[in-house]
Amino acid sequence: MPTPISIVDAFTDSAFSGNPAAVCVLEHDPDRKWMQLVAREMNLSETAFLVPRGDSWALRWFTPNAEVDLCGHATLASAHILLTTNRVDPAAPIRFRTKSGELTAKREGKRIVMDFPVLPSKWADAPPALVDGLGARARAVAKSQFDYLVEVDSEATVRDLQPDLAQLALLPCRGVIVTAPATTPGFDFVSRFFAPQVAVPEDPVTGSAHCALAPYWGERLNKDELLAYQASPRGGIVGMRLRGERVDLTGSAVTVLMGELRD
Repeated sequence: MPTPISIVDAFTDSAFSGNPAAVCVLEHDPDRKWMQLVAREMNLSETAFLVPRGDSWALRWFTPNAEVDLCGHATLASAHILLTTNRVDPAAPIRFRTKSGELTAKREGKRIVMDFPVLPSKWADAPPALVDGLGARARAVAKSQFDYLVEVDSEATVRDLQPDLAQLALLPCRGVIVTAPATTPGFDFVSRFFAPQVAVPEDPVTGSAHCALAPYWGERLNKDELLAYQASPRGGIVGMRLRGERVDLTGSAVTVLMGELRD
């Protein structure tokens, strides 16, 4: 039987911006090798696979070459598909079982709010591959569970970065977050995210990176609620609300394609 699959632009309210994710809704647990092949075929930064588990959903995320432990935009895309195809009660939270524990998502007006873990960062020395790869002076360097986090001097520096991805791919981490205070009105900070280690040269909008960015800038700015712009070529907006060891990530999503896998 054909398997339904969709492509959703996440962290945006208009098509062809934000971060595209493929979402595959299944009735039974698939083979891991098959999921990896589908993700490679989709060739997007993430493909999400959903399987019902009673009153919750098993959720796994794959890049074109690896399974990952946490992904924000593909979770947002998954919640959007479940809501827009009437597979869940729109008034109730959607519960996901993942490698990072239970995550929830719920509709609030036109947006979706996701409950994610905070990923605190610790100050770190900058490895040579990080310094050489970014080609920009770091104001501060920290490391979270998954990524290096680098603060640079300005939003303009973030936007103008042209990193050496071969150098960044040498780092022992999932990816590199580069960030600075925002000068664009309405935003608290800007960022970009590079993950050549997992076949994602630049991720357009990275929800999980904001699990580290939220506590970093929350402390710096003395704010619990923040609004950020990820300044990739596609661009996207992420809202954050800190709640101790958890953070609410808020965003919109748009379905751009619905089809079937015929394998």
